[in-house]
Amino acid sequence: MATIHPEARTSTHPAVLVEDDVVTTATGRRWLAATRLATGFIFLWAFLDKAFGLHYSTGAAVAGAEPTLSWINGGTPSQGFMKFGATGPFKDTFASMASTATDWLFMLCLLGVGVAVMLGIGLRISAVAGSLLMLLMWTAEWPFIQGTNNPLIDYHIIYALVLIVCATLFAGDTWGLGRWWAKLPLVQRFRWLR
Repeated sequence: MATIHPEARTSTHPAVLVEDDVVTTATGRRWLAATRLATGFIFLWAFLDKAFGLHYSTGAAVAGAEPTLSWINGGTPSQGFMKFGATGPFKDTFASMASTATDWLFMLCLLGVGVAVMLGIGLRISAVAGSLLMLLMWTAEWPFIQGTNNPLIDYHIIYALVLIVCATLFAGDTWGLGRWWAKLPLVQRFRWLR
């Protein structure tokens, strides 16, 4: 006969699976929530820095060099990298796709994934969108060139995996709005919104 872990609680809504049903320790749920919040902040920070020129990845003014412009001041958050930073066999493909549309898609993805993951809502959509963005960035940096850190696994892949883990384990339920979100009639009707 199976025993139930003393910290495990079952969902009060049997039709709605919650984090407590799959992560049976409070400590595990808290560490998962901390990981979710940190990952969401990575995406949100990238958006804020590129949008408002906070001088981290957008670059601060260096003696004799022009600072990288923020998006609100005419900068192009995706185009410069796609045209001049991409490497490998898809370099020309990325350069030909670079446009105002890619700037908007990139920034909306960073903002949407960052906010949703930090709030703990829409984690399935965030996992798909964020993982797709990370896979495209991984491909654009083409890690198979000698001199890179690791030819297969880098931070892009780790971020994608963390997003997937957070979505599959309902990490938005702890320190987030995941439980409330899961009870919304629209989310109950369309489970992919969870």
